[in-house]
Amino acid sequence: MKKNILFVLLLLGLAKFATAQSYVTAGGLRLGTDWGLTLQQRVLEHVTVEGIVQKSFQRDEFMVTGLVERHYKLLFKGLNLYMGAGLHKGWNNQPSTFENPNGYKNPFGITGVGGLELTIARLNLSYDFKPAINLVGGERTVYVQSGLSLRYVLISNRDLKKRERDRKREERREKLRFWEKD
Repeated sequence: MKKNILFVLLLLGLAKFATAQSYVTAGGLRLGTDWGLTLQQRVLEHVTVEGIVQKSFQRDEFMVTGLVERHYKLLFKGLNLYMGAGLHKGWNNQPSTFENPNGYKNPFGITGVGGLELTIARLNLSYDFKPAINLVGGERTVYVQSGLSLRYVLISNRDLKKRERDRKREERREKLRFWEKD
């Protein structure tokens, strides 16, 4: 019990450095049931699109997933609950077996996702549950995956604000140059 309280206090202490959706673009590794790469891009205030490229070690399969996710702030600005859905497409190299003499077709289907995310400075850490339903192909109809994603924030809100300030400053300078004589 004391460890849980200490953990919550630590998270609240880190809240000073954390901000909700403080990233515009973040990319990194996804480790879990399947391993791969993940890239997230914010498209609206609380909405991101995520691309995941992953390789399964349980099946001889390579998968690409595209997701749209909605983020909900929890407790403080940097701790988010998110959920969403999207599509997946896979390619497998499953050999033919006695039970399945023609092998497995490449999977295609829908994917859901729900998870928790924490962003501190330029580090984004998330844990999620990602069920996938194959509409076509695959070894099974339903895959249940979970993973821990560790991403680096490539473009932050601060970066965008700085670019906007620099752009406005340059516009003001251009107006002043207009009045200068050659």
